[in-house]
Amino acid sequence: MSTSVAQMTKKELAQMLSNVVEQKLVELLGDPDEGLELKASLRKRLIRQKKAVAKGERGEDFSETRKRLGL
Repeated sequence: MSTSVAQMTKKELAQMLSNVVEQKLVELLGDPDEGLELKASLRKRLIRQKKAVAKGERGEDFSETRKRLGL
């Protein structure tokens, strides 16, 4: 990438900084989930959610979730 910071939008700069910080944190702290196994039930749920999102299905609206939980 040969774009200078001066040529970046605020959004592009923020994304670049976010990526750099995340990379550095993983480098320093490691991946806390490394070596852990997913339970079969969680794996199935994640696959089901991925398929639902691919079909365009969305989750519950945040404001509705707040009302339902009384928050």
